[in-house]
Amino acid sequence: MLLIIGAGLALLWFSRFQKTGKIFISIGWLALLLLSLQPVADRLLRPIESTYPTWNNSQKVDYIVVLGGGYTWNPQWAPSSNLINNSLPRLNEGIRLWRENPGSKLIFTGGVAKTNTVSTAEVGARVAQSLGVPREQIITLDLPKDTEEEAAAVKQAIGDAPFLLVTSASHLPRAMIFFQQEGLNPLPAPANQLAIDSPLNPWERAIPSPVWLMHSDRVGYETLGRIWQWLKGSSGEPRQE
Repeated sequence: MLLIIGAGLALLWFSRFQKTGKIFISIGWLALLLLSLQPVADRLLRPIESTYPTWNNSQKVDYIVVLGGGYTWNPQWAPSSNLINNSLPRLNEGIRLWRENPGSKLIFTGGVAKTNTVSTAEVGARVAQSLGVPREQIITLDLPKDTEEEAAAVKQAIGDAPFLLVTSASHLPRAMIFFQQEGLNPLPAPANQLAIDSPLNPWERAIPSPVWLMHSDRVGYETLGRIWQWLKGSSGEPRQE
């Protein structure tokens, strides 16, 4: 939207196409407004997030895989403060499921960010330890840089053992395809649901907010991710050896 608005401003200031510039600005502003409203943003996000229900099954597993997300590492902070945005809800759900599967192991994935010396996986492990998970019950896979590499690393680490796959609800459909392409059959365990179904105050629904715009951003991000996945030929069918 900002690019559309920027193009409109450029046309207004630096060309004779004044009418076209005004149209671009109007379209960009209107789209930004609509995508910042809760009813619009969550209506777009809900179908993606509702692909898989919250895991409440009694089936026991040996591993719970928690995919990496946003993070930093500052040892002066409270441990959980180092998990940013989507990461902390994923970890919380992973620990909940670990407690429901006595004897299972938590697997944290994710490599080192360019600006950090500690990997996503290691930060997840340290936070889990601070919440009572013994280190010997934790496995870290700290080489993968994206979801596709995470799937390959999990396959190498645990083979065909049954496991729960924990990631954000909006990310889970795309993640499942990568894992299935590796010949794995993960049990989907969504976390970090964002689309709100419960009642809100009228002004929360009517006033634009960056919170709702972030929900729309997740829709755009995952849609582009699925398109890129399709272009690469990641259909969800196992790779041919």
